[in-house]
Amino acid sequence: MSTEEYVHIPSRGSEGLDEAPSAVFAVQAGISPRLYNNDLAPTTREGRKWSSYSIFALWANDVHSLGNYVWAIGLFSLGMSGGAILGSLAFGALFLFLLLTLSGFMGEKTGVPFPVMSRISFGIHGAQIPALLRGGVAIAWFGIQTYLASQVLQVVVIALIPGATSLQEGSFLGLSALGWITFLVLWVVQSIIVSYGMEMIRKYEAFAGPVILATFVALAVWVLVQADFQISWSNDEPLTGGDLWLHMLGGASAWVAIYGTFVLNFCDFTRGAQSKKAIIKGNFWGIPINMLFFGCIVVVLAGGSFTVNGQAITSPADVVAAIPNTLLLVLASLALIVLTIAVNLMANFVAPTYALTNLFPKRLNFRKAALLSAVIGLVILPWNLYNSPVVIGIFLNGLGALLGPLFGIIMVDYWLLRKQQVNIPDLYSEHVTGEYYYRRGFNPRAIISLIISGAIALLLTFVPAFQVVSQFSWFLAAGLGAIVYAVLADRRRAFHDVPAGDIAVTPAH
Repeated sequence: MSTEEYVHIPSRGSEGLDEAPSAVFAVQAGISPRLYNNDLAPTTREGRKWSSYSIFALWANDVHSLGNYVWAIGLFSLGMSGGAILGSLAFGALFLFLLLTLSGFMGEKTGVPFPVMSRISFGIHGAQIPALLRGGVAIAWFGIQTYLASQVLQVVVIALIPGATSLQEGSFLGLSALGWITFLVLWVVQSIIVSYGMEMIRKYEAFAGPVILATFVALAVWVLVQADFQISWSNDEPLTGGDLWLHMLGGASAWVAIYGTFVLNFCDFTRGAQSKKAIIKGNFWGIPINMLFFGCIVVVLAGGSFTVNGQAITSPADVVAAIPNTLLLVLASLALIVLTIAVNLMANFVAPTYALTNLFPKRLNFRKAALLSAVIGLVILPWNLYNSPVVIGIFLNGLGALLGPLFGIIMVDYWLLRKQQVNIPDLYSEHVTGEYYYRRGFNPRAIISLIISGAIALLLTFVPAFQVVSQFSWFLAAGLGAIVYAVLADRRRAFHDVPAGDIAVTPAH
C-alpha cells in the first residue's frame, strides 16, 4: 500500500493513549491527502472557542468599515433623508440576519471551512471553483484596504514628524517613499497576526470591536458639538415618492451585496462557534442592532457636517483630518487603522487563505497559505487597481453577479435538497462511490447552474438596458442560482448524515 493512500491525522485520547505520541498515525479510511490536512479538517466540539461576543465583535468591526461609511454617507448626498437611510439599512439588516444565520449554522454543524463546504454541492474537486472565485476577489480587496489604511497612517506620520512630508515626493511603481513605508508596515503587521491562525484573529477582533465603537461615538459627538447639536435630516434636494422608495430598496439590496462575499464563507468562522445559540445571539446584536447604530452614526456625521459646511463629508476620515488637536488626530487615525486591519483580516484574508490551503493541502497549511495570500496582495500593486474606476466597477458589480449564484446553489442544496444531511468523512474521500465524487470529483449540474445564472446576472449587471435593476444584482443572481439548481439537481441521489468522528481535530492555533 503506497503512502498516497494514507493521510496523517494527529493522535488523540480516543486511541486510549495516556499521552499523544510525538509521531503521527496513519489512518486508511478513504481519506485523501489531496483533500485533507489539519486546517481543512472538521473541528471538534470541545475545541471551539467562538462565543456570541466573538461573533458580535466581527460585525462590530466589519459594519463600521470606512468603505461602508463612504457608501452610506453617499446615500445622503443622493437625496435620501436620515430616516430613509435608517429604513434602508434596517431592510438590509433583516435580510442579512437571516442569510448569515443560515450560512453560519452550516459551519456550526459540520465544522468545516468554506472550500470544504462547497464540496457538498460542487464535488470534491469542483469546489475549487467557488473557493477560488471567493478567494480571488478577497485578495484584491485585501491589498486595496491595506493601501487605504496606509494613507491614514501617512496622516499620523506627518502629524508626528512634519519633515516626513518630503517623503511623499516622487513615485516608484505608483507609490511615494512614504507610501511604500506605511503600506509595508501595515502589510507586515497583518501578515504576522494571520500567521498565528484563526485564534489570533478571534482575539484581535475581540480587542478591536470596543475600540471601534468608542471611536465612532466620539466622532459623532465631535460633529454634534461642531453643529451645536443641530443636524440636517436631508440635503437641499431630498428625494420623495417613488424615487425615494426605489432608492431605499436599492440601498437595502446594495447593503446585502456588500456582504455577498461574507455570506458565502461565514462558515470559516462559525466552524469554531460554540453553539447555534451563540451564532443567533452574536448575529442579532452584531447585525440588526449594530447596523442601526451604524446608521445613526452615518446620519449624525452626514447631517451634522451638512449643517456646518453646507455639504456632507464623504468619509469619517474627513472628520479625523479636521481635528485641530494633534494628539486627538493621531489617536483617532490609529483607531481607524485598527478598524481597517480588523475588517481586512475577517473579510479579505481568511477566504483566500483557506482557498489556497484547499488548492494545495499537502504543501500549504494555514500559516503558509496566509503568507502566500499576503504576497499576492502586494505584488498586484493594489493601489493601481483602486485608482482605476473600471477595475473597481468590475469588482463591485461582479461581486453580486458571480458570487450571488454560488450562495443560491449551495443554500438550496444544503437546506432544501439535503435537508442538512452531510456525510462529513466523504467530503475528504476520492473514492468513486463517495457521496461527493459525482463525475470525477465535479458536479456538472451545479457547474451548469453557475454558468447559466452567472451569465444572466452579468447581463443584468453590465448591459445598460438593465441598469434599472442592476442595484438588485445580488438578489437576482442568488435567486437565479437557486432556481436553476433546484430544477437541474439530481433528486435521485441518496443523502446520508454522518458525523466527522475521528477525522475531526482540535484547532492547533
